[in-house]
Amino acid sequence: MIYFVEDDANIRKLVCYALAKEGYEIKGFPLPSEFWSEIKKQTPKLILLDIMLPEEDGLSVLEKLQADNRYRNIPVIMITAKGSEFDKITGLDMGADDYIAKPFGMTELISRVRAVIRRYNKTNEMKEYRIGEIYVNPRKHIIEVSGENIELSFKEYSILMVLLEAGGNVVSRETMLTRVWGEFYGESRTLDVHIRKLRVKLKSAGRLIQTVKNMGYRLGGNINE
Repeated sequence: MIYFVEDDANIRKLVCYALAKEGYEIKGFPLPSEFWSEIKKQTPKLILLDIMLPEEDGLSVLEKLQADNRYRNIPVIMITAKGSEFDKITGLDMGADDYIAKPFGMTELISRVRAVIRRYNKTNEMKEYRIGEIYVNPRKHIIEVSGENIELSFKEYSILMVLLEAGGNVVSRETMLTRVWGEFYGESRTLDVHIRKLRVKLKSAGRLIQTVKNMGYRLGGNINE
């Protein structure tokens, strides 16, 4: 199920129609209050979230989603105004998984929806990982440091998985951006923000994420799958 929060009835109906034709179940909501009421009944696999909304803006909705353990791992695609660089960067830094600027084509939107869902599903198909104090079980979505459960956003979790999959090898910044944010994303500042947040959340194990100057990042130590 995909939830789409958009107060413009024409855009909401068009997007719902286009995604339904592609085989996706989708529900549209003109108001954040209606969205909050529904998400308590059923958790979606993806949220499309417009920024300019009545009652409360999309960034406020995103912030609440990220702060709630029940919803923080649901991937979110932000719908931004054309040329709104501030909204785009702010949304990504707050934990959104992608963005698309109005006006947009249905083909591009569908491609982004597929890419985000594909990345999300992939994280649930992998083996267990151990490196130093870190233990990760992707199938059960368990992340532990020295036996303590750690809560990560979907983006932070995706970064950690890319580093784990690399087996100690260096992951370039370009590869990380493509793997985590998709082919449509070209900014790099937000990667630094997420790496910094990930290190903090991993506590003592944060030191294992090593910066390789002019190249990218790697996980130090021996990784046992």
